[in-house]
Amino acid sequence: MSVPRKTVATTLATLPLLATLSCAGPSTATEYESAPPGTPSAAEAADLLDELRVAPKGSMDGYDRDEFPHWAKAEGRNCNVRERVLIREGTDVDTGRDCYPTSGEWDSWYDDGTWTDPSDLDIDHMVPLGEAWRSGASEWSVDRREDFANDLDGPQLVAVTDNVNQSKGDDSPDEWLPPDESTHCGYAAAWTGTKHGWELSVTTEEKKTLRDVLQGC
Repeated sequence: MSVPRKTVATTLATLPLLATLSCAGPSTATEYESAPPGTPSAAEAADLLDELRVAPKGSMDGYDRDEFPHWAKAEGRNCNVRERVLIREGTDVDTGRDCYPTSGEWDSWYDDGTWTDPSDLDIDHMVPLGEAWRSGASEWSVDRREDFANDLDGPQLVAVTDNVNQSKGDDSPDEWLPPDESTHCGYAAAWTGTKHGWELSVTTEEKKTLRDVLQGC
């Protein structure tokens, strides 16, 4: 059964307009330090993993990042989704009237790097757009793909060191895991939670890797 998703505009409309803002670091109810909001526990993720459909990787035919409109703005708001993630995950973040951070500090979850220049960070899609395309999103409407690419409710978006994110590319966990091994439990849980929430499939190899990681948590 499909679960209705909030639209990006609805989600962002509930967030306050910021001219200059100070943030106290990310807030997450998970057991993993610095994991994105909505990351399930390892036990919960193991149960969710059992419910995922197993299928071979689909075709990349027709894929383009433009099929997933991202970094959306809400009507009447200065902030886009990328800026909201930077604000959410930074410490002592100040922003200009355009909402772009002018100062702050960010800890990269994937590699334990610390940055003070937001341009050193990418906003990673936990389940990359290309991976989503080949595991079910190719059949979605553009509106649903936009909601996926701008999902602030689940663990789909996280600020990380740019070159580490680029090394990940569109790889699944059987092909790539973060260089900081202490994040593997949280990463597997966030990946599983995202795939489950958006009803995306997993391959046999992907599911085995996720299960092996979660069993060691």
